Amino acid sequence: MEPGSNSFFTAAVLIVRQYFNSIVPFIILLLLFTGVAMPVQAATYHVTTTGSDDTGNGSLASPWASITHALDSVPDDSVIAVHAGTYNGRVRIRGSFAKGVTVRSEPSYQARLRNNDRVITVYTDSRGATGITLEGFDIAHSGEGSAPLVVHIDGGGNNGVSNITLRNNILHDSYNNDILKVNNGCRNILISSNMFYNQTGSDEHIDINSVSDVIVENNIFFNDFEGSGRSNSNDTSSYIVIKDSNGAGDIYTGSRNVTVRRNVFLHWQGSTGSNFILLGEDGQNFYEAYDILVENNLLLGDSPHVMRAPFGVKGGRDIIFRNNTISGDLPALAYAMRLNSEGDNPPNTDISFYNNIWVDQTGSMGAESAQGSNDFSDTPPDQTDSFILSSNLYWNGGQAIPASSSELINYTDDGHRVVANPLLTTPSSVVLPGWDAGSGRFKDGSASIAAAFTNLVTRYGALWSNSPAVNKGDSVHGASEDILGNSRPIGSGSDIGALEFGSRSSTLPVIIAPVTNLLLKDKP
Repeated sequence: MEPGSNSFFTAAVLIVRQYFNSIVPFIILLLLFTGVAMPVQAATYHVTTTGSDDTGNGSLASPWASITHALDSVPDDSVIAVHAGTYNGRVRIRGSFAKGVTVRSEPSYQARLRNNDRVITVYTDSRGATGITLEGFDIAHSGEGSAPLVVHIDGGGNNGVSNITLRNNILHDSYNNDILKVNNGCRNILISSNMFYNQTGSDEHIDINSVSDVIVENNIFFNDFEGSGRSNSNDTSSYIVIKDSNGAGDIYTGSRNVTVRRNVFLHWQGSTGSNFILLGEDGQNFYEAYDILVENNLLLGDSPHVMRAPFGVKGGRDIIFRNNTISGDLPALAYAMRLNSEGDNPPNTDISFYNNIWVDQTGSMGAESAQGSNDFSDTPPDQTDSFILSSNLYWNGGQAIPASSSELINYTDDGHRVVANPLLTTPSSVVLPGWDAGSGRFKDGSASIAAAFTNLVTRYGALWSNSPAVNKGDSVHGASEDILGNSRPIGSGSDIGALEFGSRSSTLPVIIAPVTNLLLKDKP
């Protein structure tokens, strides 16, 4: 047979086919004989805009029409694939699944969930609500006149909702109140790898309220009202608030065991009285937030709008703020923090700051305008009982770091401080990564939230080898990993700030490889 002939090709195919027909059964028998478990693929059910909850069976040929009906119908350990299109009306996430059920937009961001009321509710009822993941959706109010909240997770006061995950969703444009409210006795809620922008009024991207064991990680938070064709009134509140509004009204008094890690916060457009992250807000006579960890976040000052301070505590205890990078002009009434008590709040207790970078490259640290005075912290001495400030880096564009004898906390309280330029890229003219449904990409060119996240981190959080933040961290009290999830050195030699020098993710997309390569180079 000639190598190029059809008969040669046919014979080759037969040989390969015979090989696999003989070897595959052998492998299966070997695994069964040795007791090795064969992976079992979860059953997949389908929802489409043209499906039917009455006559469908969830197959690809006969799909259902709604996510709620699908959740009411599928067995545990299933995947519900929601196909592209716009789904109007409320989505009720319910059902109790020990192994878990994933509700996924396929492809990502192409299934749009819209309503002029709550778009998604996760409430406790006779079916319960546990073990459910919502992944890959574009979720927003349908427009002006909508009723409050985009997504509401409510534990019914007694842990009726638990083990709920929101992953890789675009949650945006509330026209009334919060984008996401998690409250009233929820437990074990994971909010991971999402994008949040544009809440409305004196409310938040996420209101975490009287709950336990919540993790907020790998998300991007910003506002860009103009990008959504809306006007900015500078009246919105914090991006994240952790508090307790109802006291003894549920099983928890005070939100506890909440972690905010590996997130990016940028482009402030809110009020002058609010923060990127705020713990406590309602003037209660108990600690509204305790056992809180805030670590490895990147907080960028790329906006001309004034905020109160990037981080605030009102009536909190046992709070650790470590390995965060705060960088940029960031017009604010205080550049680093505001620790105070309001109403009936007890004084703040045991607030610790380790291994953080505070760098204003413009020399206007804590000034709300060109005529304002610089201010590092707003910390009335009688409103915080105890704090630690250690092993942080401070830089004010070559100008003096502001300090005041009237404040409880000054940079001079840091006995292991580094005062030097960390050589971070100034966050100016940042391309905001809002979703462009028309192009099917984010506005920074990224194809996924993860890519947009890594672009921001590697561009504005990366240290050069000769940065004075390198190897100057307190490893004992520092985070064990960095903002990309990579391990930090154990013992000594870790860096100050959110991103370790030389750190790179093993899952970075190819499109951002030129940016991440900078992490391995010396500054010229």
